[in-house]
Amino acid sequence: MGLNDSSPGAMRNGRGLSDQWAESVVVRPRTTERHITVHKRLVLGFALSILTLIIVTAVAVVLSIRFEECGGRDRDGTTGESGSRVTGGSARLNGSRGERTGDRGDEEVAQPWRNSRLPGSVRPRHYDLRLAVSMDNFTFSGEVSIEIECINATRFIVLHSDRFEVERVSVTAEGGASGRPARPGGGAMRIHRHFPFPANQMYVVVLHREMKPMRVYRLNMSFDAAIEDELLGFFRSSYTLQRERRYLAVTQFSPIHARKAFPCFDEPVYKATFSLTLRHDPQYTSLSNMPVESSSLSDEDGWVTNRFARTPRMSTYYLAWAVCNFTYRETQTDSGVTIRLYARPDAIASGAGDYALHITKRLLGFYQDYFKVQYSLPKLDLLAVPKHPYAAMENWGLSIFVEQKILLDAEVSSSSYQMELTMVVVHEICHQWFGDLVTPVWWEDVWLKEGFAHFFEYVGTDFLFPKWNMEKQRFLTDVLHEVMLLDGLRSSHPISQEVDQATDIDRVFDWIAYKKGAALIRMLANVMGQPLFQKGLNDYLLSHMYSNAARDDLWKKLSQAMRSEGRDIDIGEMMDRWTLQMGYPVVTISKNQSEQLPTHYITVSQEHFLYGQEIRNNNSLQWQVPLTVAVGNASTVCSESLIWINNKTETHRIGWADENTWLLGNINQTGYFRVNYDLQNWKLLIQQLHTNPQIISVGNRAGLIDDAFNLARAGYLPQGVPLQLIGYLPEETSFLPWHAASRALYQLDKLLDRTDEYSLFSDYVLKQVASRYHQMGWPTNGPGIEGNVLQASYQTEELQRELIMLACSFGNKQCHRQAVAYISDWISSNKNRIPPNIRDIVYCTGVSLMDEDVWEFIWMKFHSSNAVSEKKILLEALTCSDNTFLLNRLLNLSLTSDLVPEQDVIDVVIHVGRNPQGRSLAWKYFREKWDVLNARYGEALFMNSRLISGVTEFLNTEKELNELKDFIQSSGVGAGPALPRALEIVEGNVRWHRLYRRQFYQWLRKPPSPALG
Repeated sequence: MGLNDSSPGAMRNGRGLSDQWAESVVVRPRTTERHITVHKRLVLGFALSILTLIIVTAVAVVLSIRFEECGGRDRDGTTGESGSRVTGGSARLNGSRGERTGDRGDEEVAQPWRNSRLPGSVRPRHYDLRLAVSMDNFTFSGEVSIEIECINATRFIVLHSDRFEVERVSVTAEGGASGRPARPGGGAMRIHRHFPFPANQMYVVVLHREMKPMRVYRLNMSFDAAIEDELLGFFRSSYTLQRERRYLAVTQFSPIHARKAFPCFDEPVYKATFSLTLRHDPQYTSLSNMPVESSSLSDEDGWVTNRFARTPRMSTYYLAWAVCNFTYRETQTDSGVTIRLYARPDAIASGAGDYALHITKRLLGFYQDYFKVQYSLPKLDLLAVPKHPYAAMENWGLSIFVEQKILLDAEVSSSSYQMELTMVVVHEICHQWFGDLVTPVWWEDVWLKEGFAHFFEYVGTDFLFPKWNMEKQRFLTDVLHEVMLLDGLRSSHPISQEVDQATDIDRVFDWIAYKKGAALIRMLANVMGQPLFQKGLNDYLLSHMYSNAARDDLWKKLSQAMRSEGRDIDIGEMMDRWTLQMGYPVVTISKNQSEQLPTHYITVSQEHFLYGQEIRNNNSLQWQVPLTVAVGNASTVCSESLIWINNKTETHRIGWADENTWLLGNINQTGYFRVNYDLQNWKLLIQQLHTNPQIISVGNRAGLIDDAFNLARAGYLPQGVPLQLIGYLPEETSFLPWHAASRALYQLDKLLDRTDEYSLFSDYVLKQVASRYHQMGWPTNGPGIEGNVLQASYQTEELQRELIMLACSFGNKQCHRQAVAYISDWISSNKNRIPPNIRDIVYCTGVSLMDEDVWEFIWMKFHSSNAVSEKKILLEALTCSDNTFLLNRLLNLSLTSDLVPEQDVIDVVIHVGRNPQGRSLAWKYFREKWDVLNARYGEALFMNSRLISGVTEFLNTEKELNELKDFIQSSGVGAGPALPRALEIVEGNVRWHRLYRRQFYQWLRKPPSPALG
């Protein structure tokens, strides 16, 4: 049975066993049996190996197919591939030579595109971006070639894209990171697949082979997109010139909208250089961050191709371009930087851009001297566009402004309008250093650029116009007092807040980042002293130029500056309390009541200031407070001393004090906190203000007014204290305290204007205003010459304007008659003789008091005026009518027609809501049109927040509170923190009525007496 075996083991190469083997079999029969047994085992093992190989291969194929289905789907389960596909079969993918399938599987499962942040395995070094822009059909096509460096071995390139179609993708290996040529085996990289992942606004390229660390690759993508009619990404706008509608297209990429215009690594830390080429119809001009390097005309279609010079390293959101048919004026700095202002041809011809051009030239020199760092680019263009979501955007070398914030008609613009315009320009030019040159690492520290730019609005404006005294005066009312209103709410947040999702980024751009950031920087500058502060900033900018920085980098440089002068203060330890905690303290100063200590000791305590009494239970927050204190009496005040408060309660020795001396804290309001006193000290301060207010500085007079009203509103003080304090105002000759008082009084006005006893309050205000109003009178209308504000009487003009506004707002009959006379004269003569500085007050007063014909007259003038500042105040005047039919008409026209500019619609709704006759109307309209408003403005920073705040902040009845709660429950998604904040403010309004209104009116009904309360 074994001799005739024909199994494969008995044959070799198709032949039988050799004779030698046959002989051996005959000689050793037992060995032959053993051989046959081993042979059978070999055959069985070989068969099992073949079977195992087949099973493993089948499993691998199935797993590969399942991953294809999984990886190619987004979170909703829909496939995410688009454009051309460069793929290989699954068997080839897993069986390709030299691939590590196990490692690859682990990386695929990770799916880095599902994270909200880019993975960091690669980083861009340079973008070569070529765009063809068609203004006929508002589309553009592009090709981008991105030079990327591999940091960690990976098969994935993950970058951002949103709202455009990717046509083609390719990847090539370029060589080493140091610029070495590609190694053998370089060149084209095989792409497994590429697809968008819309949930995170990302695009994913999956390669067959891993990219190697320290090697350079090139990603090429082509794409098509629309020039949108919204205000973000690459969008279009229009204007009318000689009855012809003209179009322009411009970019707005901050914070996360560069990805709407081209594929890019759209996070601030991924800085790169950019080479941009724009191709378009030759009737248009194109602009970008850098000057045009070369220009050519096509023989085929006649289009022009402009190639712009390569930029420095910068973040994607500072790239910018525009295609328009504007004209320009230009000037040049002493260092050779060309400055141009581009605007509508008629605006340029009228000289409306000359003022901004003039101050920009001076500001570049100022910042270069202050920071000791030169402006980095060869040119700076200022572009005035009719439509933009924000006041301005500081793109490096191409700053873009909405027309209202940069064009100035000196004949019709008020001093307040010119001041606002000036500060916007100052702000944006500062960003060329804080933002463009040194960029925050991530959005949690956006205040590092916005806080500095907002602070320097006042410092830079003081350089331009020293007599305005902005940093020491207007900063207090317009920044410090305003942001403390928001930061005293439990819905506030730390200035540095975590940002994880793209949807969270918008919420960090609020007044906390801008105004609290500025206030903290001002406090720090005063603690350090100007020379050391400048030294620290210079070191910070030089160390991080063309790169990114975080708050700790700033603290380190400022601490080093302090140590260089022997002052060992840990800035980081001090400032982390202010930046990583929400809110601010109220510091209470009391003369020592203990018999064991003499009277020149004071007790100082701190607690977290909050407007709601019932939410003060958790009072664990503490700050390092730089408290300055002065002691004074009827005739003199001693020099201030600095006390550091680190604990909840402390006792400190001060200069001599007795029962007739008062204490004053936070001198000139350089600190970011409120100050409260024992009632006896308040009484002494009020007596001082009534007898000789000039003993106390103008900044502290304004600060006392603001602190007293807000401490009373929050329940820390009796309601009568602030009312008694402002009884000194008839003797006040400075603008700032009046401005602080008017802001506080307008807040109360909106709380009380629908109450039965409102006249008690308005009469009290008019009593304080009357004598100073009659003494100051009304301005005369002289010709505007580079703006009235340039003359020395700026503070006087501002005080005069403030008094007229108070008098007309609270019902002074003579003020009303004067306003009506001005309007009547304008209508009858068709000549506007109203002084520019008070036109907004006169227009509003006239519309509210006069008939429908006046409203129609103002509506007509709004459409016929070409001056952007005039159009703005005419539109606001239309919201002042007492006629609800007209108000409703205006609301509907603003949203459903193009008669009101898109960016002005929100202002219309807000101003109707500020009108007592229109409050319920605006609130109802807001709720009914929320879906439309949210769709239009929801993605733009500030706009939704400003709208929600403006419409709700003066609601103050239980019914309105319940309506707000119902609205939030049904429609609150997508509004971020604005609705919870609005709810807290309205709850506070209702609570004030319940707890304090009776006490407030009780004080007004009784004759004023020296006693407090």
